[in-house]
Amino acid sequence: MGKRKKSSRKPAAASAARRREPLDTAFTCLYCHHDKSVTVRLDRKEGIAQLVCRVCDQRYQSKVNHLTEPIDIYSEWIDAADAAQKADQAPRRPTASSSRAVPAAPSVGSDDD
Repeated sequence: MGKRKKSSRKPAAASAARRREPLDTAFTCLYCHHDKSVTVRLDRKEGIAQLVCRVCDQRYQSKVNHLTEPIDIYSEWIDAADAAQKADQAPRRPTASSSRAVPAAPSVGSDDD
């Protein structure tokens, strides 16, 4: 004997499980540390993104394409700020130093007298 055909079943809420949450568009500033004070404007027609902090007026500008999201621009800003900080902390050579030896300053209160 053959089995009865089951009625067609609907898929089990697969659309709710695959639903993507929207990405953030307001971020924390690296300089003034205010939450949700940094906003990103994407101008895809011009190919430019602008990041601005409303509190300390810190600005950053970058190129965009059709795949770029605001979080990408924020990440680039963090990377650029880190690179700038490392460049400022890099050891520098002394400038305009003479080849003559500097005489040692006499110490105060010595017992050489």
